[in-house]
Amino acid sequence: MKIGVVGCGALGSYYGAKLGRDGREVHLLLRSDYEAVRRKGVQVRSVEGDFHVQPKCARAPAEIGVCDLVLIGLKTTANHQFPQLLPPLVGANTAVMTLQNGLGNEAQMAALFGPERILGGLCFVCLNRVEPGVIHHLAHGTIVMGEHQRWPEPRTHELASMFRHAGVPCKVTDNLERAHWEKLVWNIPFNGLGVASAAGYEAVASGVVRPCVAPRPCLPTDRLLADLRWERLARELMLEVIAAANALGLRISESVADKQIERTSAMGAYQASTLIDFERGQPLELESMFLEPLLQARKAGVAAPRLAALCEVLTALDPGQRASHAKPGQFNIPG
Repeated sequence: MKIGVVGCGALGSYYGAKLGRDGREVHLLLRSDYEAVRRKGVQVRSVEGDFHVQPKCARAPAEIGVCDLVLIGLKTTANHQFPQLLPPLVGANTAVMTLQNGLGNEAQMAALFGPERILGGLCFVCLNRVEPGVIHHLAHGTIVMGEHQRWPEPRTHELASMFRHAGVPCKVTDNLERAHWEKLVWNIPFNGLGVASAAGYEAVASGVVRPCVAPRPCLPTDRLLADLRWERLARELMLEVIAAANALGLRISESVADKQIERTSAMGAYQASTLIDFERGQPLELESMFLEPLLQARKAGVAAPRLAALCEVLTALDPGQRASHAKPGQFNIPG
């Protein structure tokens, strides 16, 4: 199987490396990391054992050509590049799987290639890219995989078997939308509060970011859970997400919140990906991970005041998106 990976940060590089180590023909589409990966390959430092692979590298999609499987590891802030990046990789029998966070990514790809080619894979993994071509795998790694707007197909189970053979725990869901909301139960509080903590607890509780001399340090997961105020906010956000999912008919138990908090406590001091993006001055994945879930909650008639306040704060803090979302007088943005 010929596999193209688009978006080779921590996520794309890790899963591409796992598949490459298992003997698959893996092509990484690279930009800034091209020279480093071409020369040194991908080094994974993992709690499960370190390993190194030398994948095929390309700077342009046409250098790779049509693939059997395309994995999308791009940040959702780059989804506008789909029409330029993906067509050279997609043929009549290509499966395209997004590993991205949030809602709406599969629909964007289905608009280009038709829904029958599109799958989603939700990655429950703790990863960081520590330098070009070097990935630190801290914990977990499961992928939950499903078809876009369809029941699982034979290819879904075949792809899941391929990942398992490569050492990646993989489950197949018969409802990809529900799986997305289950992941949002974790992503919204821990990605969101990790960044919003830079504005302080009072700002997140009220949804108003007041002028300040300098932002405060962002809090990793262990410090969020160690403070009863932040832990309560995280739990309240989880329950709002679960309520929205249930209003949409997706049937997620409130016990998921307890399980996620217990699971997160075991991670230690983990910095979620959105926090790292923020500290690097990069745009946040606001639309897919926060704003679209809030929009859907409101359409379903669910009051989500904690999520609404969080969206206000994140939009005010975000270096890439705040100008396009904020209305005059809506936010007091830190100077």
